[in-house]
Amino acid sequence: MTTFDTFANDVRNLDRELRALAPAGAAVGVAPPAGREWYDLLQRKLLSQLELPPVLIVAAVGGTNIGKSVLFNHLAGEVASAASPLAAGTKHPVCLAPSGLDTPDVLGRLFPAFELRAWTAADDALNDSPENRLFWRRGRQTPKRLLLLDAPDVDSDAEVNWERARAIRQAADVLLAVLTQQKYNDAAVKQFFRAAVEADQPIIVLFNQVDLKADAPYWPAWLATFCRETGAEPDLVYVIPHDRRAADELRLPFYAIGSDGSQPLGRPSELRQELAALHFDTIKVRTFRGALRRVLDSRQGVGGYLQELRTASENYAAAAEALEASELARLAWPALPANVLVDEIRRWWHSRRRPWSQHIHAFYRGLGQGLTWPIRAARNVVTGPAPDAVDVFKAREREAVVVAVRKMYDELDRLAHVGNETLRPRLQKLLAGSERAELLNRVAAAHAQLPAVDDDYRVFLRNELDAWREANPRAVLLLQSLDQAWALARPTITVALVVSSWGLADVLVDQAGNLAVELALTGGLTGGGEAIVGGTTEGVQKAAARLFSRLQTQYAKQRAGWLAEWLTGELLGSLLNELRRGAQLPEEVAFREAATCCKRLAAALALSE
Repeated sequence: MTTFDTFANDVRNLDRELRALAPAGAAVGVAPPAGREWYDLLQRKLLSQLELPPVLIVAAVGGTNIGKSVLFNHLAGEVASAASPLAAGTKHPVCLAPSGLDTPDVLGRLFPAFELRAWTAADDALNDSPENRLFWRRGRQTPKRLLLLDAPDVDSDAEVNWERARAIRQAADVLLAVLTQQKYNDAAVKQFFRAAVEADQPIIVLFNQVDLKADAPYWPAWLATFCRETGAEPDLVYVIPHDRRAADELRLPFYAIGSDGSQPLGRPSELRQELAALHFDTIKVRTFRGALRRVLDSRQGVGGYLQELRTASENYAAAAEALEASELARLAWPALPANVLVDEIRRWWHSRRRPWSQHIHAFYRGLGQGLTWPIRAARNVVTGPAPDAVDVFKAREREAVVVAVRKMYDELDRLAHVGNETLRPRLQKLLAGSERAELLNRVAAAHAQLPAVDDDYRVFLRNELDAWREANPRAVLLLQSLDQAWALARPTITVALVVSSWGLADVLVDQAGNLAVELALTGGLTGGGEAIVGGTTEGVQKAAARLFSRLQTQYAKQRAGWLAEWLTGELLGSLLNELRRGAQLPEEVAFREAATCCKRLAAALALSE
């Protein structure tokens, strides 16, 4: 069961988490909640009154030039608020407090939107001031536990007066809706009271300045229109005659006419006594429930605010995904030349040979290179030097980098015109200051510094081959036996080849070496030895294809990763970081805690109804 302390803690915690969320929300384009009806109710109603003695705040509210201050003075039993014949006379609220509640500490907590000023004269509230002031003093005849307020006009020409009247409405428990024949159906008046109805605030209707005989057939229609247009169901309804002299002497009569306005006039009512007789606890619970229901509304309350944050966060996530350089840079990277991979694999295998085998293979590899040099030189004279495979590869990769960067800029241009509202203005700013040609020159220079095979890739390759070695001990043993047998045979074979002819040596040494590499380093390593055991060329080729495919894929992934990292650092870094932070907003502790508080408060509200 939810206790009051638990309820109060949840309200305070909700406020704390919302305050923590506001800066992050503003960063993703969601306006802070301050100034929204539900948030102001949280601040001005729930938080401000949770720990105070039970007190009913009764406020006289309505449009301009309807005698609102006159009726307020009647309820107060004294001239507390100056009555002006000019429209929008009351510019600041006036409050009369009973003994025990007439302290700045209590009133300051009840009315956090205002700067408190001690009342010195009836016309204090008529003076213009940019500050939101509330003038107060002890009411000589104010009933115990009842605060009476005279609010600024809800339809004043000065917008600041609307905001002050709105703040009073949000803090009040009971509204005295002062209406006239001219003001019962004004747009501003209806809008003001619709918000009160949404928060389930009790409303007492006072039709002022009426002709008791001539207007009697009409005030039921006025009341019906007001109720239909605002959704109000007034608790009490009164009519007050137009009598200037009685108004000045504070002796205007208040006639009850029933909830539908059809009750015949009887003896005048003592509204001040009737207000004092209101069931304080019932009304207080009702207004708290109404305010809380409004705060928790899934569309126009805190639920709607959290959904705004979630939607904005999703937009940031979509923008970040669209801008991920790894996605923009994805393309068919040129394959690393096979001989480069074979050389790297050969080095790995050579490093695992026994020392005597290493010396023999190294010696005869060098010898083979020397013996075949004249043939290669002669071939270069006839056909020209063969282009270096690594240089050719680097040139092709440079072209791929340029294509990727241009592709990225094309995507940025597209997103700048059709992307979401989160992304578009940031991209337009980013592109406006970018020099594409200069960026292409810088990325080309950075790419030129990259080795064909870097240390990271070499570590990956060797780790993979080491893993195979551990997983296939029998195949490794067989390969080592073949490799060692080849090492023992090389001196005899080489002598025989040199004696016969250099050309034959060139062919045979080269073919024998390639066969050893293919068998030992491709078919054997990737196929677990099956290729060698089977002895079929097809098995060797399939195993080699699997090896090369895996190594080429990883190589392309690392190169794309380098380009993505470079582009992020040089062009997209701060924007991507901002978008990624925004995308994580629903995972923030404050967001999750606010949602949890809402669930608990909604459960408590359901149990109390």
